[in-house]
Amino acid sequence: EVQVVESGGGLVQAGGSLRLSCVVSGSIFDAHDDYSIAWFRQAPGKEREVVSCISSTDGRTPYADSVKGRFTISSDNGKKVVYLQMNNLKPEDTANYYCAVEVPWGVGLECGVFQFEYEYWGQGTQVTVSS
Repeated sequence: EVQVVESGGGLVQAGGSLRLSCVVSGSIFDAHDDYSIAWFRQAPGKEREVVSCISSTDGRTPYADSVKGRFTISSDNGKKVVYLQMNNLKPEDTANYYCAVEVPWGVGLECGVFQFEYEYWGQGTQVTVSS
C-alpha cells in the first residue's frame, strides 16, 4: 500500500509564497527506487490539471505554462518527500492541490503528466490566493 499526505496549503496574498509538501510512505513505495510523483490542482468549476511532476530516476521536471518561472518542484529522496515551492502567487492559483504517486514507474523514464498514470492520491491541500 502507498499513503500520500499533502500539507502546506493556506491563505496568502497575491505575490506571496507557499511551499507544499507531499510525504509518501508504504510498503510498495519502500520496495521500489523508481517512482513518479506529480502535483495536480483543481479550482472550483474547473477540471483537474497537472502543475508539475518529478521522477526519482530522471531529472526532467515539466511545468504547466501557467506556473513556469514561479513554481519549483523538488524532492528529498532520503525522506521521500516532494515539495512544490510556489512564488509570486496569483489569485488564479487558488485551487485544491493534490499529490499523486505511481510506483514502480520505470528507470530513466520522464515523470507522468496525466491523471490516469497515477494510482495513489492524497486528499489535497487548499491554496487560496487573495487579490
